[in-house]
Amino acid sequence: MARQRQEKEFVLEEVILENTIDGVEELTMRTNAGLITARLHAVAPGAAAVVWVGGAGGGLDGPAWGMYPRLAGQLAALGIASLRLHYRQPNFLEECVVDTLLGVQYLTQQRGYGAVALVGHSFGGAVVISAGALSSEVTAVVAMSSQTYGTDLAPRVSPRPLLVLHGTADEILPAACSENIYQRAQQPKQLLLYPGCRHGLDECRDQVDADVVRWLTQQLATAGSK
Repeated sequence: MARQRQEKEFVLEEVILENTIDGVEELTMRTNAGLITARLHAVAPGAAAVVWVGGAGGGLDGPAWGMYPRLAGQLAALGIASLRLHYRQPNFLEECVVDTLLGVQYLTQQRGYGAVALVGHSFGGAVVISAGALSSEVTAVVAMSSQTYGTDLAPRVSPRPLLVLHGTADEILPAACSENIYQRAQQPKQLLLYPGCRHGLDECRDQVDADVVRWLTQQLATAGSK
């Protein structure tokens, strides 16, 4: 007899504020399936927000020598909140997608934020593409140095805008991965390639920073005006 897969409902039970350092809230998000570690760069309720997720190993800081806290600080100065997440079970795609969706739920339902964008690097690119396609609360998606495994839902990100970016000298995942995602995705979409830049995006850090902040602020402003 074939075994039927039992669907499990994931619930965000409570969010605990552990500490606040330099205006950044250190949070533990307690779910019925384990704990998510998070950092919230808070701004006033009603503003737009971004959820940042890492690669296969998880983490809170992202690539390029701490891109996520660096860009979250820049966006907070522009009135955009950021939630940096560390997965419950890094490298398990479905579990990480759930964590991301619970992060979106927390921002919109408990903290009162509006339009939400997702940003993920490497394995996290597949996470945010899947989460973005599944959530009506997500308004834009950025996949950096992404793998292709787990990106079957890329066409369903539309009508949300999708930005895929990649270094042409990526030693882990070739730029062809992002080109493939871009080809399968529907409009609106944009592909940015950085000559000589490797997987961690360190060599093109300043340009990537500028491009991502500009794109996010434009897309979130557009979503907020609708």
